[in-house]
Amino acid sequence: MRYLIFAFIGFVVFASFTTPKIKKEKTTTTPKTAYFAEEVNIPFLRNDFVGFKEALAFKESQGRYRVVNKLGYLGKYQFGRETLKRFRIYNTSYFLKTPELQEKAFVAYCKVNKWILRKDIKRSVGRTINEIKITESGILAAAHLSGAGNVKKFLRSNGAIRFNDAFGTSIESYMKKFGGYDVSNITPDKKARV
Repeated sequence: MRYLIFAFIGFVVFASFTTPKIKKEKTTTTPKTAYFAEEVNIPFLRNDFVGFKEALAFKESQGRYRVVNKLGYLGKYQFGRETLKRFRIYNTSYFLKTPELQEKAFVAYCKVNKWILRKDIKRSVGRTINEIKITESGILAAAHLSGAGNVKKFLRSNGAIRFNDAFGTSIESYMKKFGGYDVSNITPDKKARV
């Protein structure tokens, strides 16, 4: 019994050092009292291309480079084998073991998609389709999900032609989830290489 009491006291002391202190603070937006943590370590992604690619990678593979899903899509960004062939990447084993190659392939794919969709980006950014504000990053994310051709059909039909991948994920959900990132540093390039 004595050991149980010491263990409990040790846990309470440990917990008091590891949990964030809570500060009672009144807010101006609601009449009720709100509580906020003084120190919280929450990962923060910037609103730039790095934030965009890391958010997309987390959705695709939880940011894991060596993952292959049940449909055979590969790596951190879940590339299909045909897409990799476009960049002259044929050795998928090597691709999975090489994070730098995966990062370069993602940038190249964004450049190609931005070139393919350049006119649609110019016409569509700022519009609202099916209650989704269209942004350049949303378009690039949707192209990563479904291919640039399906995104063209969606935009040019004003959202009437829709696409879902094999898991039921829609172009619209990617446009909404990944909208608003600054991807202006990605230049359109028809012949982007890895």
